[in-house]
Amino acid sequence: MNERDSEAAAALLVSLGHEPAEESAADVVIVNTCSVRGKAEEKAVGKLQLLIAGRKTGKLPLVGAMGCMVARMGVDLFRKVKGLDFAVGPGRLAALPATIAAAAAGKPPDMDNLTFGIADEGAMRHHVGGAQCAFITISQGCNRGCSYCIVPAVRGPERSRPAADILNEVKTLVEQGARDITLLGQSVTNYGWFNETWNPAYKSPMGLREALPRLLEAAGAAAGPARLRFTSGHPSGCTAELARAMKEIPAVCNHLHLPLQSGSDRILRLMGRGYTAAEYLEAVARVRGAAPEMSVTTDIIVGFPTESEEDFEQTRRIMEKAEFDNAFIFKYSPRPGTAAEKMADDIPPEVKLERNHTLLRDQDERSLRINNTYVGRELEVLLEGPSLRDKTRPAGRSRNNKIVIVTSGQGDKQHGFARVIIESARSQTLYGRLQA
Repeated sequence: MNERDSEAAAALLVSLGHEPAEESAADVVIVNTCSVRGKAEEKAVGKLQLLIAGRKTGKLPLVGAMGCMVARMGVDLFRKVKGLDFAVGPGRLAALPATIAAAAAGKPPDMDNLTFGIADEGAMRHHVGGAQCAFITISQGCNRGCSYCIVPAVRGPERSRPAADILNEVKTLVEQGARDITLLGQSVTNYGWFNETWNPAYKSPMGLREALPRLLEAAGAAAGPARLRFTSGHPSGCTAELARAMKEIPAVCNHLHLPLQSGSDRILRLMGRGYTAAEYLEAVARVRGAAPEMSVTTDIIVGFPTESEEDFEQTRRIMEKAEFDNAFIFKYSPRPGTAAEKMADDIPPEVKLERNHTLLRDQDERSLRINNTYVGRELEVLLEGPSLRDKTRPAGRSRNNKIVIVTSGQGDKQHGFARVIIESARSQTLYGRLQA
């Protein structure tokens, strides 16, 4: 979501005559911030302070902030980061050009722009043209109210974009060369639950009734040669109809990101997640039953208040039962204003770290075991350019979100769809030979 917001902000400014620049040569530097974890805020504040301190040595660029931390901290951000020129909260991209112009003219920051706003549709439609992989925000905000999560406070209540606007965006991106499009929402499987998104006269060729499956159906028809993905999901949205849509719509990739957070029913209740571990596994089985090649990834929080050793072991067991292809594992940090902040943060940091490392080791073994089943198989890979670690080797992703690096036979091919024979595997990466 933040990557998409950054792209939309950059594309909007470029459309108005600004030019992208390296940080050292920029007239304006904007830090897009996140408040989901305390460490993310610490990094953002440190970066802003470093940028402002650097102005003493030469050129004086404007320094601003955008995103969730702006909404959470409000005017306190200007007290914490002395010399900050401007800030805009999430959903206020449309205010960014005028805000920068005002700061350049020496005017004080407009404090009305610090809270979250309803995203201006014109601003959110801006994209950097020509990219193979693209994101489209289809909903913002969240109504779930998980006890640890600050998203509802900083991004507001859940609201879905009109389907017609999303479909137009899909068509435009495909015309510009996009071949892998991800539909984004804080709780994307809730799409369409909280406001009208469809013309009532729309008739689903597949007879679909639920909003997200209907959107996937229509977007799949509009996507042409492009793939479709969506993230992040919730078990309550993993219905039989969604499973059918993922199986039968050719454009939709066989990858589902489905946060678990904990395998303990007691901790899940404290988190306010709205499901049990058994119900979570049922959701995974429902989707995998319709599309057996489905890759499932997840998010996990360790060290939530009162998490016992048994709670943690339950998480380990559920992760193994779910056979996750990958997992993003985070140490709990209390977020101001959330219900969990009132609970004692009683798990020692060293215990959180140990549990984090244990789950990472478990997942590395699991991921390697799963990835080894792909050795000898041929996969369709969308090559996205040189590998991060070896610029001589192209890399990309398979339909089920496996990172694939081409080690032989690539010639000069760096982009576009390719058939790759997998020759070896590691826990996070597959390696293979490009088919002629």
